[in-house]
Amino acid sequence: MHALAKKRHHKAAPLLLVIALLALITAVGAFSAPSATATSEASADDVVAGEKLFAANCASCHGLDAEGQDGVAPSLVGVGAAAVDFQVGTGRMPMQASGPQAPAKPVQFSQDEINQLAAWVASLGAGPAIPTAEQVDAALGDPANGMEVFRTNCAMCHGSIGGGGALTQGKFAPSVLETTPEHIYEAMLTGPQSMPVFNDANITPEHKRDVIAYITAQHEGSPGGLSLGAIGPVSEGLWAWLVLLGLIIASTVWVGARSS
Repeated sequence: MHALAKKRHHKAAPLLLVIALLALITAVGAFSAPSATATSEASADDVVAGEKLFAANCASCHGLDAEGQDGVAPSLVGVGAAAVDFQVGTGRMPMQASGPQAPAKPVQFSQDEINQLAAWVASLGAGPAIPTAEQVDAALGDPANGMEVFRTNCAMCHGSIGGGGALTQGKFAPSVLETTPEHIYEAMLTGPQSMPVFNDANITPEHKRDVIAYITAQHEGSPGGLSLGAIGPVSEGLWAWLVLLGLIIASTVWVGARSS
């Protein structure tokens, strides 16, 4: 029994136990690591092609090294592939003219070229990756929860259903009703223009998908028929008051005309 106890409490046992635990932690980390980002999936040829596209179309403002120029354009180091896919994929970049913010316009690049630009910018520093198809699948989201998240974080600028609205100093919150699910997700993730960044600590990926489900549900139309601006009981009450007031005035005039 004493010999067995010695074997069980060998001097090397703690070291072996630590090594085994480290190996276990490493294995768990490898299997639970997030899926590959756009940078790791992009080929070296994509990165090279993206650098050439950037030099020809973006470097005049952002600089050849993408570190930006004071008062002209911000640095793109660390913005990630998602920011490039949003800005270029919605036509906001390259900008046609200076202004309070870059409006959406017809896209100037193919999706393959956008992916190449994104691959090169992503290679400059870690940043948010382009979301996966599962992350933006509205069918997997909860529109009811998305409504709560949207009205808590987004409605004050974009309106109750995402129809957009005016901001200060010539800026505006654009309508998101015609925006693709990928670009909605990327906008929340990267915070373009005056929009704040809603990272995964602020709004989880699941809740971002719920927001997409809520916005997608608005395409079905207003359940009451006329949307009336889709801003809730204020506009509905105003129209009801105007209609009723008009009927009261009309009936008063009619009664007065009949009596005379």
